[in-house]
Amino acid sequence: MTSLGIPAVPPPTSQPTWKQAWDAALYGAEGFFRREAPAAHFRTSVHASPLFARALVRLTREAGLDTVVDIGAGRGELLAAMHALDPGLDLLGVEVAARPADLPTGIAWTTALPESVEGVVVANEWLDNIPCHLVEVEEGALRVVHVDPATGEESLGRPVDHSQVPTSLGGWLDRWWPLDEREPGTRAEVGTSRDAAWADVVGRVTRGIAVAVDYGHTRDDRPPFGSLRSYRDGREVDVLPDGSRDVTAHVAVDAVAAATGGELRRQRDALRELGVDSSRPDLKRATSDPAGYVRALAGATEAAELTAAGGLGDFWWVVTVKD
Repeated sequence: MTSLGIPAVPPPTSQPTWKQAWDAALYGAEGFFRREAPAAHFRTSVHASPLFARALVRLTREAGLDTVVDIGAGRGELLAAMHALDPGLDLLGVEVAARPADLPTGIAWTTALPESVEGVVVANEWLDNIPCHLVEVEEGALRVVHVDPATGEESLGRPVDHSQVPTSLGGWLDRWWPLDEREPGTRAEVGTSRDAAWADVVGRVTRGIAVAVDYGHTRDDRPPFGSLRSYRDGREVDVLPDGSRDVTAHVAVDAVAAATGGELRRQRDALRELGVDSSRPDLKRATSDPAGYVRALAGATEAAELTAAGGLGDFWWVVTVKD
């Protein structure tokens, strides 16, 4: 009974929401990203080629800036590559894990966002790891999805329009991922937490450029059953928020861009404008300069991977410029 003598209505499920379980799995005291090096489990543009770092150095210098902040810096691979290319840059890694022992001394490290930044802020495959609520259509109602962190067993909680569910979820879905008249089982990942996280980062940039790089979708091509995935040891595994594996979902990049005044670019277009060229070298060079030809061919191969349709080239850049 409540204090007013009214029978209390138990919640539909005692399991945590997906957002709660996801957050604990990745960022809790024993969370995945506190223990594990991301590069051991999945490959990003940073790991694919130093050309990615070279492009960001060029972006920074052409904008007349000398500071780069890497949000979700992993083990500092991007910053180490940028430092090798341009030791004059001021570099800062932001990551929940402790500073890597082998990180060059010229690179600063912190577990908290800086209060302000004048420079380039980059977040490569960070937003996809920002936990968010999952919702599912059930008999015409849109309900919050809960999960048992140990088993992955799911249950459906309150409807999105319930008084105890934040109104921001329903408002975001109406604008960015409407599910009216969808078949039962249809799902969405609610992007409010991603929008807020990136808006917080962008709001700290006093002058410079903020770039979020990620796989994602826009309103015209939302995945009908969501995009929740897990990776471990370089391969996709069953989705489970128990801290033993990565948990990720594609980003509603158009919503992120709208929240931050950002421009959407495909990675292939952004990198090509920054000098990443996948053109194969002239075969004649193989005779006149064999070593140079091999280096140029390797660079072209790496550039092709970074800009490939159907692969890394399809990634989105959300770019916000602040003068």
